[in-house]
Amino acid sequence: MLARSARFTLAAAGVAVALTSFAGPAVAAPTPSAEELQSTLTRFTDPNVPSAEKQTLMVGGDRRASNIDTMTGKLANYGTIGWGVSGVQVDGESANASVAISSPHGTMPGVPMTWEYADGSWKLSEGTACTILAMGKAAC
Repeated sequence: MLARSARFTLAAAGVAVALTSFAGPAVAAPTPSAEELQSTLTRFTDPNVPSAEKQTLMVGGDRRASNIDTMTGKLANYGTIGWGVSGVQVDGESANASVAISSPHGTMPGVPMTWEYADGSWKLSEGTACTILAMGKAAC
C-alpha cells in the first residue's frame, strides 16, 4: 500500500516547475497474537486497572470515560472474568477473533470480537468495547 502523494505545479516567470512529494510505503500493522488481544480484554475488565488506562485500550475510549467508570465500579465485587481468544484473522488494520468468556455466572463460547490497530497498538474496536460495557451494565 502506498501513502498518498501530492503534485504541485508552480509557475514563475513563465517557467512551470512540477514538484511531487512521496511519503513512501505505508507501514502494515503487525499481526497480533491471541495472547496480545486477550490481554486487552483482561485489562479492560480488571477493576484494579485505572479507568484512564482502560480508555487507551479501546478506540474512542476518551468518549466513553463515564461508561468505563460505571463498568469498573460494577466489576469491583463481581469476580474474575476469563477470556480465551482464538482464530485471529487480520485484514489490514482490523483483527477479528472468536472469544470464549467465562464469568462467575457462566460461560459464553465463540463470541466474535474486533480490534483495530491505532496509535501503534491493537485496541478494542468501539463496537466490541461497547458490547463489553453493556455486559457490565454500562452500555454506550
